[in-house]
Order: sequence, then C-alpha cells, then structure tokens
Amino acid sequence: MPGQLKEVRIRMQAVKSTQQITKAMKLVAASKLRKAQDRIIKMRPYANKLYSILGNIASGGMGDVNLDYTTERPADKILIILLTSDRGLCGGFNSGMVKLAKNLINEQYATQRANGNVTVFCIGKKGYESLKKEKGLKFNTDFMDLFTRLTFEEVSVAAETIMHEFSAKNYDVIEVVYNQFKNQITQLPTAEQYLPIQKLHAEPAGGVQQNAAKDKVIPDFIYQPGQKAIIEELVPKILKTQFYRYLLDSNASEHGARMTAMDKATDNAEELLRELGIQYNRARQAAITTELTEIVGGAAALQG
Repeated sequence: MPGQLKEVRIRMQAVKSTQQITKAMKLVAASKLRKAQDRIIKMRPYANKLYSILGNIASGGMGDVNLDYTTERPADKILIILLTSDRGLCGGFNSGMVKLAKNLINEQYATQRANGNVTVFCIGKKGYESLKKEKGLKFNTDFMDLFTRLTFEEVSVAAETIMHEFSAKNYDVIEVVYNQFKNQITQLPTAEQYLPIQKLHAEPAGGVQQNAAKDKVIPDFIYQPGQKAIIEELVPKILKTQFYRYLLDSNASEHGARMTAMDKATDNAEELLRELGIQYNRARQAAITTELTEIVGGAAALQG
C-alpha cells in the first residue's frame, strides 16, 4: 500500500507540472494570436480586393502587354507550396496540411508525381519532416524558416523567387496549401492556385443567363499614364501581397490551433488529477483500514 500511494503521488506531481506548462503555453499562444489576428484581419480585405483587380485585368486582356504570370501551359511540372509550422503541440494543424497536400498530389497530379515532376516548396519544418520520405517528390527548403522572419520584405524575396521560377518555365502550375484563419477555434485547410493567374469568369449582363458571348460583361479599364507601365509594376506587387496574405493566414491559424490544443490539454490534465485524487484517497483509506484491522487484531490477541 505505501508503495502504491507513493506511485500515485508521483503521477499527480508529474501531471501538475505538465498542467503548468500547458497553461503557460496557452497564454503565450493567446498573446501571439492577438497580434497575428490583427495583422491578417487588417490585411485580408486589401489583399482580396487587389487579387480581384488582378483577375479582372487578366480577364479583360492586356493588349500588347506580355505578362508571363497569366500564361497557361500544359501542367507538366508542378510546384506545391506547403505552409506548416516549425513546432508541434498545435493539434491537427500540421497533419491537416500534410493530408491536404498528399490528396492534392495523389488525386490531381498523380501522373506528374510518377514522372518525378512534383516539387514541394516547404515553408515550416513540420511539412518537410512529414513528407521527406515520400517517393516521387522533390523538395525545396530554401525558405523553410520564413516564419521566423515574417515581414513583407522577407516574404517578397520568396515570392520573387517563385515568380521567377514560373516565368522561366521551370514550373507550369504553382499551388499553395495553407490554413485560412477564420477564428481562434476554426481554421480552414485550403489549396489555391497561385500561378498562373486565374481569370475571373465574366458574368452575364443584368445577372440573366445568356448564351451569346456578346451579352457578357467584359471588364475594360482605362490606364493612366500607360497600360504597360502600370500592369508590369502592379501585377508583381499584387502577387507578393497575396503570398504575404497566405503566410499571415497560416501564422494566425497556427497560434489559434496551439492555443486551443493547450487549453484542451490543460482541461485533460485537470480531469486526470481528479481521477488520480480519487484513486489516491481510495488507496489511503484501504491502507488505514488495513492498519486498524491489524491494531484491533493485535489488541485482541494480547487480551486473549
């Protein structure tokens, strides 16, 4: 019995220590989440509007302007940009991203993978650690630590590298797999095509379905001072802003997932402490009952 009591006490102490760690990690994640959430909430409307403008520009045609980022080629060489975290203890945040990336590769780009033409551009260590043993995949880890220096200037360097690879025809399609931040509890695993730029589908005039192409509204812009100068300057900046938005979304999602995971871990530790407390009290009562029985039995033997 004394040995059993000691074992339960040791377990209770270990659980209490773990609970203190999870509480501290929850507070740290909550602090980081507030900052990350403010950044993405302020950034998202701006980035989405810019990307909508980019789609309208691509849909309306660009005249004599030759922009490589809108060129659609046969999807032979694929680049998957996978955004995960550098650390664990954030629930299913990383596993969800890895699963989505695997499904995208195996379902949409299975032929390219079989030919060895799928490259995974890893930002965050966990994605690389999970996929590095997968056969038929190539990896790029040049910007794996980008979340440790999450500024627009640093992200722009990575975006320029990716855009250059597409312009140089090293890749035909570039997809981004990331977690879209909704709130501190909900993060939406998302896969979006980054390049080539997707054109927006023109809507029928007045919202009425028409078969004739002439009835569709085609965006037409007036460019000042000139179409070529504006488009060649604006489009790369919009693509960099959109890529920055992907990372801000993923960063906020990571902190939200970690805060939620640590909160659940703290609650689980509290429940485990209650169960261990009940177990400890039962063992102590059993030990006391045994001691009393031995005392009564010894007294009866002396009286006899």
